Amino acid sequence: MSRHVAIVTDSTAYLPQPAMARHGITSVPLTVVLGDEALEEGTEISARSLALALQKRRSVTTSRPSPEEFVRAYRTVAESGAEAIVSLHLSAEFSGTYDAAVLAAKTTPVPVRVVDTGMVAMALGFCALAAAETAEAGGSLDEAVAAAEKRAADMAAYFYVDTLDYLRRGGRIGAAQALLGSALAVKPLLTLDGGRIQMLEKVRTASKAIARLEELAVERAGAASVDVAVHHLAAPERAEKLAQRLRERIPGLVELHVSEVGAVIGAHTGPGLLAAVVSPR
Repeated sequence: MSRHVAIVTDSTAYLPQPAMARHGITSVPLTVVLGDEALEEGTEISARSLALALQKRRSVTTSRPSPEEFVRAYRTVAESGAEAIVSLHLSAEFSGTYDAAVLAAKTTPVPVRVVDTGMVAMALGFCALAAAETAEAGGSLDEAVAAAEKRAADMAAYFYVDTLDYLRRGGRIGAAQALLGSALAVKPLLTLDGGRIQMLEKVRTASKAIARLEELAVERAGAASVDVAVHHLAAPERAEKLAQRLRERIPGLVELHVSEVGAVIGAHTGPGLLAAVVSPR
């Protein structure tokens, strides 16, 4: 769909396909390296295949898109009629994706604003939707960027993992924090803060941790109009139960998305992930 300001993001936004199509959002895929095989997220490897590989302790790493991939995406969008592009990506603390996009933007025939949202998963996806909705309403490039940045600033993302080992192996959390969690046999609740994963609370059991995750999401939502996403990896029943509770308890809920994270994020969190993203409108 041609728009004067087009939105590009990456595959870790985990936006529902109908939403991407409706808003004309383009996604550039990251890569999962399984053993010696490089696979594009979203098309060549599923979250379920990734979870099975992790459970079998196969070697799994991830890789950013190349600048050339972004150049191709930007040129395709420009050729479709876009006069400017907002390119929104996962935290630069997690990946070189932002840097690759910045390099590509220098050789694009239309203006491109590359934004490090400091977010990931639907915390990134909600930023992309905010930018797209602003552009659709006739907003300028600067206004679309501002809408995405405001969403990012107001966002809260909380998540539970069964173990910190996967985050430690990928360098996404400090070894000392991971060791502390393992030594005390606690279940960690984490958050995104300043583009980094931070320990929020340590809870003794999985059931108490998930109950606390629910409370944090409800408290953050308050009575405001909010969108919410619930993510999981190989834990669909947990996710549906949490989603139902949030539907019942958040009075200003506008949209609620439930989805399994893709292979890139799953590689760093491991099976059992449960997350809640709260995005005030």
